[in-house]
Amino acid sequence: MVSPLVALTPKVQSAIAAALGDDFREADPVLRPSQFADVQVNAALALAKKVGMPPRDVASKIVAALDLHGVCDKVEVSGPGFINLTFTDSWLAGLLQDVEADERTGVALEPAQNIPIDYSAPNVAKEMHVGHLRTTVVGDSIARTLEHLGHQVIRQNHIGDWGTPFGMLIEHLLEVGEGSDEAGLLVTDPNAFYQSARVKFDTAEKAEPAGSAGDFNVRARSRVVSLQAGDPETLRLWNELVDLSKVYFNKLYSTLGVTLTDLHLAGESMYNDALPGICAELESSGIAEVSEGALCVFLDGYTGREGKPVPLIIRKSDGGYGYATTDLATIKYRVHDLGAHRVLYVIGAPQSLHLNMVWDTARKAGWLPDDVVPVHVQIGNVLGDDRKILKTRSGKPLRLMALLEEAVEKAQAVIDETRPELDDETRATIARQIGIGAVKYADLSVAHDSEYVFDLDRMVALTGNTGPYLQYVVARIRSIFRQIGNEPLDQHAPLLVREAYERALAMHLLGFGDVVAEVGATYEPHRLAAYLFELAQTFSAFYENCPVLKADLDEAKESRLTLCALVFRVMTTGLDLLGLESPEQM
Repeated sequence: MVSPLVALTPKVQSAIAAALGDDFREADPVLRPSQFADVQVNAALALAKKVGMPPRDVASKIVAALDLHGVCDKVEVSGPGFINLTFTDSWLAGLLQDVEADERTGVALEPAQNIPIDYSAPNVAKEMHVGHLRTTVVGDSIARTLEHLGHQVIRQNHIGDWGTPFGMLIEHLLEVGEGSDEAGLLVTDPNAFYQSARVKFDTAEKAEPAGSAGDFNVRARSRVVSLQAGDPETLRLWNELVDLSKVYFNKLYSTLGVTLTDLHLAGESMYNDALPGICAELESSGIAEVSEGALCVFLDGYTGREGKPVPLIIRKSDGGYGYATTDLATIKYRVHDLGAHRVLYVIGAPQSLHLNMVWDTARKAGWLPDDVVPVHVQIGNVLGDDRKILKTRSGKPLRLMALLEEAVEKAQAVIDETRPELDDETRATIARQIGIGAVKYADLSVAHDSEYVFDLDRMVALTGNTGPYLQYVVARIRSIFRQIGNEPLDQHAPLLVREAYERALAMHLLGFGDVVAEVGATYEPHRLAAYLFELAQTFSAFYENCPVLKADLDEAKESRLTLCALVFRVMTTGLDLLGLESPEQM
């Protein structure tokens, strides 16, 4: 099963070889969409200089050698040497019938690879804020897409569950009491719990006289030592903090509709035991050296101001470990224990320098072979109306759960106005589906490394390039089939491609497999979002101009119903890969 461009490629290459010689058999035919035909062959312009002929003459020789009987009913040379090809209706219909008969709607399975994906990564005892939205949503869409392509995706939620703050958090938990309402804030309002502990710590730091054994800050520091030493009671309390945070994480992930679960947690603490060995191996091999009391790696090509080398600090002068040490242990584990072929890090763009230094160090140590590809899927910022990073009016990061709740409220207002005849429960379900879908689609419809302005009113609109607009196409097709007492997935009939709008829809549907494969190769979900938006527009034009239930002939009616059903299958699959639900009605 192939798309038109893939099917044409060997035919055009054979013609190029016949026209210009066998040396050109592997030449790129340079096939492109065209506003003047179904596809344009631009190879003549690229080959003209090599063969010493005018491009138009080269194009004419290629056309003379082309065998497109049954494939094209119009072949012409235009402009300086473009070859315009218009497909026959029957050939297009045949290709589309193959897609219709395929349970994967034209998406080919790829040779399976092990692909760990690092995304989301919130902190224990801290609320997820709008900064976590993009890594979570983009990472989840990439994971879904790679799985659909046949890969073994290993989700890695690298939560912040270790470090010096846990001393004060454990002491605060002991003071408020396990099982208390205050402890329950870890589930409902993690920031409030964290800030209470922080205030106690900072107040004790400033108190006079300092240093008495009863001071909260002294006990917090002592608790860090106990935690790092593996004290059983301290570890029990630490586990309680983590478990309470898991409840919060899972509630948010469930609301957001992402596939992360407890099974995917791979926090910083997981690598604790490996850190001394990481340092010892790097030092013994001469890759790391002690500089001003800290163990550092100095890599060629990484310099700061005045040309001074930038160190990757893997053990601090006080003997503690930092992010670099943990990240080195992480890449080593993902390659050697998880058997990774590719490793994706869906994290903020500012982490680029750090990640590259970690990867180069790992390569030098032999932990990251040349045939394993680490990829930084860079995440840009979400902006407010002032084009600054989105925050509350008080200047604090915007709580992600609050943002999602507001989106559902906005969607509820739209649905209450447009569908007052539906019962409350149905309207609430639709509001959740389109509210959450609106937020996710707005994020996924722009390049992941770019910034965008967060505008809820625009996001929940039922028109324009929005999630609800795409979801509405699915709901509309369900409605068509409800009128005839059938289901879209049960509709199968011979496809006819006769009208211009049928033809445009067929051409677009044939590109679905290529787009999904492209997203899997580039890690850019916005390409799928753009494809689905164009599909929605193309379907709307088809539906407005080609009667479906009132078609003149039964064969045309059945064909158009089958086209609708295929749009439904492609759209619901595509929305699922983006992480959006497909409402029953809207």
